[in-house]
Amino acid sequence: MRREIDREIWRLAVPAFLALVSEPLFLLSDAAIVGHLGTPELAGLGIAAVVLQTAVGLCVFLAYGTTASVARHLGAGDRSRALAQGVDGVWLAVLIGVVTTVAGVALTGPLVAAFGAEAEVSDHAATYLRIAFLGTVPLLVMLAATGVLRGLQDTRTPLVVAVAGNALNIVLNLLLVYGAGPVAGMGLAGSAVGSVLAQLASAAALVAVVARGARREGTSLRPDLRGVRAAARAAVALVVRTLTLRAALLVTTYAVTLGAGAGSAVDLATHQLAMTLWTFLAFALDAIAIAAQAITGRHLGAGDVAAARAVTRRMVQWGVVSGVATGVGLAALSPLLGPLFSSDPDVQRLLVPVLVVAAVGQPVAGVVFVLDGVLIGAGDGTYLAWGGLATLAVYAPLAILAAQLLGGLVAVWVVFSAVFMGMRFVVLTRRARTDAWLVTGAPTVTT
Repeated sequence: MRREIDREIWRLAVPAFLALVSEPLFLLSDAAIVGHLGTPELAGLGIAAVVLQTAVGLCVFLAYGTTASVARHLGAGDRSRALAQGVDGVWLAVLIGVVTTVAGVALTGPLVAAFGAEAEVSDHAATYLRIAFLGTVPLLVMLAATGVLRGLQDTRTPLVVAVAGNALNIVLNLLLVYGAGPVAGMGLAGSAVGSVLAQLASAAALVAVVARGARREGTSLRPDLRGVRAAARAAVALVVRTLTLRAALLVTTYAVTLGAGAGSAVDLATHQLAMTLWTFLAFALDAIAIAAQAITGRHLGAGDVAAARAVTRRMVQWGVVSGVATGVGLAALSPLLGPLFSSDPDVQRLLVPVLVVAAVGQPVAGVVFVLDGVLIGAGDGTYLAWGGLATLAVYAPLAILAAQLLGGLVAVWVVFSAVFMGMRFVVLTRRARTDAWLVTGAPTVTT
C-alpha cells in the first residue's frame, strides 16, 4: 500500500518539483545577471520583484483552485466538465491580468516610493517594474493553464514548458542586458523585457495544450460567464489566504528597511538574494504540495476518504525528509552562494548568517507546504483564509518590533522563520487532525 502511494505521489511530484524549481530560476537568473550591473540595480530589482510577486502571487488561486476543481471533476468521472472548468479558469486569468496590468503600470511610482529606498535604487525599481507589469496577462494565463494540467494529473507538460521558458529567459536577458546591437545592451530594462517575452511564449505553449485537450472532449473554448463567475467566487477565500502570505513578505521587506536605517542598499540587496533563494527552496518543497492538491482533489471527488487520509500521512512524512535535505544543503552552500549573485563583499558576508537561519526552518516549511496543498486540494479555502489572517496578525507586529529593537537583517529573518512559519505549522497541523476538511464529491456550479 505504501509503495503504491509513493509511486502516485512521485509520479506527480517529481515533474512538479523540476517545473517549480525552474520557475524561480526566472528570478535567480535575473538576479545573477542584474547583480553584476551593480548593487543599486540589484536592490532595485529586489523591490520590483517583491511588488510583482505580490501582484501575481495574489492570483496563485488560478493554479491552485483550478487544480483542485479539475481534479475533483476528474475523480467524479467527468473529464469534459473538468476541462470546461479549466477553460473558465483561463478566461478568468485573462480578465484579471488585464486589470492588474493597467493598475500596476499606473501605480508603479507610488508602489516603489512606499519602500522608502534611496533615490537611485527607487529609479531602478520603477524602470524594471513598469516593463515587468506588461507580462502580467501571460503570467496569470500560465498559472491557470498549469492548474488545468495538474488537475488532469499531468505535471510533465508544465515541466517541459517551464524548462524551455526559463532557457529562453536566460538567453534573452543576456542578449538584452549585455549584448550588442540596436535592441541590446539595455541594462536593467533589458532584463525586464527578456522576462516578459519568455513568459509570453510559455503561456502560448500551455494554452495550446489545454485547447487541444478541450477540443478532444468536445468542450467549448468560448468563455462561459456563469463558469467564470463561479470560479471567481470560489477563489475569494484563496485570495485572502494568499494575500496574508504576500502581506507577510511585504512586512518582512519593510522591516528590513527599518532595521537597516534609511534603507541600506546592502541590506536590501542581501535580503533580495536571501528571499529569492528561500523562494527557490519553497518551490522545491511545494512539489509534494502540488501532488497533494491533485491527488487529494481526485480522491475526495471519487468519495474515497480513506485514500485521502493515507496519502496525506505519507506526504507529510516526505515533507519532513525533503525539508531536512534542503536545510542541510542550504547551510552547507551558504558561504559559496554570495559570489554567484553579487560582487559586493558586504553583501556576500551578510548573506551567510541569513541563509543559515533560513536553513534551520526548512523541515517546518516542508510540513507547512504539504498540508497547505492538502487543504487546498480539499477545497478548504475558508479555513486557510482565517488561519492566514491569524498568522499575519501575530507576525507583523513582532517583525517590525524586532527590526526596531534589535535591528539588522538577521534578526528579521529569525522572526520570519520562527514566528511566521511556526504559526503556519500550528494552524495547518491542527486542522489536518480533524475530519472537517474531508468533504467529498465534485464541486457544483451555481448561477
